Amino acid sequence: MSLGQHLLELRKRLFLAAAGILVGAVIGYFLSDFVWNALREPIYTIASAQGRSAQLNYPDITSAFDLKLKISVYVGIVISSPMWLYQVFAFLMPGLTRTEKRYTFGFFFTAVPLFLAGCAAGFYVLPHVVELMTGFAPSQDAALITAQSYFDFVLKLVVAIGIAFVLPVFIVLLNFAGVISATSIIKSWRVAILVIILFTAIATPAADVVSMFLLAIPMVVLYFAAYGVALLHDRRAARRALAFEQELAL
Repeated sequence: MSLGQHLLELRKRLFLAAAGILVGAVIGYFLSDFVWNALREPIYTIASAQGRSAQLNYPDITSAFDLKLKISVYVGIVISSPMWLYQVFAFLMPGLTRTEKRYTFGFFFTAVPLFLAGCAAGFYVLPHVVELMTGFAPSQDAALITAQSYFDFVLKLVVAIGIAFVLPVFIVLLNFAGVISATSIIKSWRVAILVIILFTAIATPAADVVSMFLLAIPMVVLYFAAYGVALLHDRRAARRALAFEQELAL
């Protein structure tokens, strides 16, 4: 494909991904109240356990409506993850051989569960994060938390971790496309672990070491799993290339 064809293909894939997210956001609007209650539950549960008063505040007249729309969009991103993840893989498919394209559906059906598992992991560590951060306030004071900033933090945490869990699948896909080798993946393991730790440190409060490691450990395991798959693929490709050269020699 020429550069112009690649750009047209990219525009097509982005449009389909955006359409999928839009449809998911419409569905998310009707689910937003349920998600709203689930995400703010840690505030009241932990505040009750700490013996303090905690409330979410909406300082502007449009804050609640804006927040409802934002939750709808994030829910739409999660719901439509099969759609936009497929568009990403479909855009990269022209770089694969006919044999390797058969693995694309394997990548796709791996990426979607990993994304949802990452979102679930972010939601799992959420109570630990809230407990830690609200614990710094004196017990005799009330915690008045701005709803906009709280939900921004929570939603970005959940979606960002979901995307991070999918990155090893893209590493394998780039290996199958011949962009990177298994050797280059394992050579960069120190840098990869450092990046993972920095990412989890940013995604969680610096003082919450437990939550940081709860997120970092599965991401490191997924990175080395991606290396293992890439190594098997490179060895298989090397054997095919050697057999082809021997046929030519005959």
